[in-house]
Amino acid sequence: MTLTLDTADALVRVARKKAEATGVAVCVAVLDQGGHLTAFARMDRAWLGALDVSIRKAKSSVLFEAETQMIWEVCKPGAQAHGLEQTNGGLVTFAGGIPLKGPDGLVVGAIGVSGGEVAQDYVVAQAGAAAFAAWQKGERT
Repeated sequence: MTLTLDTADALVRVARKKAEATGVAVCVAVLDQGGHLTAFARMDRAWLGALDVSIRKAKSSVLFEAETQMIWEVCKPGAQAHGLEQTNGGLVTFAGGIPLKGPDGLVVGAIGVSGGEVAQDYVVAQAGAAAFAAWQKGERT
């Protein structure tokens, strides 16, 4: 299974709709399984700095096949992999990056969101990831 451009674009649209409903302007990045940018949007008034953070959230998530806040649990001070966040050009280890998994459970990409409060970014990313999961089951939202 691969992540198509049409699907990646649709995930960006779902995430943007959720961000609008949440009242936040964000950047949304969708990367393929190799960590390459497939689709992206920067909403009007989204911080310029959020652009890089959204991509890094998605990349961190796809590289470690985990939600970004879970990566923090292994790299925070005193944890088994302290300093891991400094690898791979710099990981982002707070919420807003979620892996996208195919029907076989394998990671086919990731979505990353930045621009709001961390909890808002996570809610927006979850909307995109949930839509992807539903589409894998043949459901359309």
